[in-house]
Amino acid sequence: MPPPVFDSPRRKLIRQEMSSKVKYAIIGSGMMGREHIQNISLLVDTEVTALFDPDDHQLSLSIPLAPQATIYRDFGDLIKDTNVDAFVIASPNHTHVEILKEILLNDSRAILAEKPLCTTAEDCRAIAELADSYKAPIWVAMEYRYMPAVTELLNRVGAGTVGDPKMIAVQEHRFPFLTKVGDWNRFNINTGGTLVEKCCHFFDLMRLIADDNAVRVYASGAPDVNFLDESYEGKTPDIIDNAFVIIDFASGKRASLSLCMFCDGSYFQEEISVLGAKGKLECRVPGPDRLWAVDNLDDLGHSTGFTGEHRESEIVFSPRSPKGPIRETVKVDTSLQLAGDHQGSTFYQHQRFHDVLRGKGEVEVTVDDGLQAVLIGLAAEQSIREHRAIEIKEL
Repeated sequence: MPPPVFDSPRRKLIRQEMSSKVKYAIIGSGMMGREHIQNISLLVDTEVTALFDPDDHQLSLSIPLAPQATIYRDFGDLIKDTNVDAFVIASPNHTHVEILKEILLNDSRAILAEKPLCTTAEDCRAIAELADSYKAPIWVAMEYRYMPAVTELLNRVGAGTVGDPKMIAVQEHRFPFLTKVGDWNRFNINTGGTLVEKCCHFFDLMRLIADDNAVRVYASGAPDVNFLDESYEGKTPDIIDNAFVIIDFASGKRASLSLCMFCDGSYFQEEISVLGAKGKLECRVPGPDRLWAVDNLDDLGHSTGFTGEHRESEIVFSPRSPKGPIRETVKVDTSLQLAGDHQGSTFYQHQRFHDVLRGKGEVEVTVDDGLQAVLIGLAAEQSIREHRAIEIKEL
């Protein structure tokens, strides 16, 4: 549970300014932008009043989800719209820095910015400096914290189930990156690298569980399987598709990541283990049902087509004594499953962000959280290139 929140003049002002519906502008109407729209629509007293995207096709997919929204293709016009209370940034990674600078320098409304905060350490630090004097809430979208199974794991770790965590192990074995507009996610220059683009989620969770900052990172990885036969203006994609990462924290705690992005057949997509003197606590989370294709066979063994199979998350506790795992299923509401690909986490994140906008809570994922997660990812990418451990202070 979050700590108690005491009233302040700023929260009173927020409540006064948002006495009716909270109105959102979605910046970027691609796959993640549409997931934000769908989950905002599940909250009471909310409305998406503006959509921005320079790509007409992406807009055409988002407009049916928010038919009441004003459409913008020019960002300068969007930030002049007074019928907006909060900006949700869901544009390609490499565009975040300029969008954030434009808002932070010229506006005073709330921001929910998709991960990664930015793609370079320099850009992240520039945004962090501007954010220090920004008057409205800024929330970095690390929604994996809010997957129900992950939230349960975090709560139990906080309650001392394993004792003081000493080791954290994250495994993500999943499908390759999906196709994005303009194929921007095929190149490190746009994404920050796979270990920034995708794995900042896991580095954020590791920091949260360890309650500490990373000091050293070693990684080994490569682009071994995916997209090797693709070419864009004569360039082959350079994003890695598998890696091992080891992180040392200042306290002596350590964490590891095993990433494989050519493992479509894995029943669970994410598996997170926390180990302490009292035992091991795990959560296991399946990927999106729509991407889990199951071949349906008739009585004669003939295929009748492929459909998605619903899988449930689970929590497993393995105490040192008495031995034997204790397994529990963690269910996710069907409506939340249908509203995105992240086990309901986008909804729960928006629920908390909405509370902040209503003056009922505090920002839980700060700009510094976003910065620190990106730094670990950048250190891992550099470690792979240079075949050595990278000190975070080098970045």
